[in-house]
Amino acid sequence: MKNLPQRVTVFGGSGFLGRHVVRALAKRGYRVLVACRRPDLAQHLQPLGDLGQIKAIQANVRVRWSVDRAVQGSDAVINLTGTFNTGGRNNMAAVQDFGARAIAEAARAQGARLVHVSAIGADPDSPSQYGRTKAAGEAAALETVRNAVVFRPSVMFGPEDDFFNRFAAMAKIAPFLPAIGGGHTKFQPVYVGDVAEAIARSIDGELGGGKVYELGGPQVATFRECMDIMQEVIHRERGYLPLPWFLAEAIARLTGWLPGAPITVDQVLMLKRDNIVSDEARRQKRTLEGIGIKPRSMRSILPSYLIRFRPQGQFTRKGEA
Repeated sequence: MKNLPQRVTVFGGSGFLGRHVVRALAKRGYRVLVACRRPDLAQHLQPLGDLGQIKAIQANVRVRWSVDRAVQGSDAVINLTGTFNTGGRNNMAAVQDFGARAIAEAARAQGARLVHVSAIGADPDSPSQYGRTKAAGEAAALETVRNAVVFRPSVMFGPEDDFFNRFAAMAKIAPFLPAIGGGHTKFQPVYVGDVAEAIARSIDGELGGGKVYELGGPQVATFRECMDIMQEVIHRERGYLPLPWFLAEAIARLTGWLPGAPITVDQVLMLKRDNIVSDEARRQKRTLEGIGIKPRSMRSILPSYLIRFRPQGQFTRKGEA
């Protein structure tokens, strides 16, 4: 019988990916400590495990003592934290660079296994701050804990995603969908449940440490192709309004500072690069398929949660719009 870690601290465990990771860990029998800034907003995680198996604790990655407290007594630590905020105290540099190093150092001091979740697009030479700070976080994790496991998922989809849900809601009321840069940027959308399974397997000790794994779905598609699949699922047909890069940047500069802004300048810069698994990662089997997970497709998952955007919901018949 394998000697599995009994307690796992998950930073950012109350978010989109977090709830799926917590569920996967709980099913395996781990005791899960969810470290987040607002534990009162993590109560939705309790039903994912047995009584007392999942516990939320207050922690802020900018406050080192709270990070140390959160990992105390844990056998493994998972860092899921991330943000698109360029301003405020919890900005990208604070969370994805400083915070990543704080978590890694705390894990090393505890002697705990470390799993760090980054993103495809992490690059120290990226034109976007998001890409640069994600790369800095990866470097901090691997420099501090040499056998750390790092994951770079492409855009993730699932019931609570902010990608397909956002554009499906837009398709309900708008006559067209925006296509920044013509909508030609390539993505490799990956199901959040598959990413969570990969993370859980790394906690099981099934993945080699000191490596960066790139996680993508079975299909590479442009933004417009992703939207075509989404519209097919919700039984709606909307045209596309191409937004040249310069116009998208201008709109982002005017509105990006607003809370809940549709897009920021940093996100526009990110969209100028394809978001897909590299050939090198495929050759070296640092992918979902390489670790024995068959990724699920957009068409197999999207209907399970986008059905509410159909004209008459689940009662919509094919051909109605």
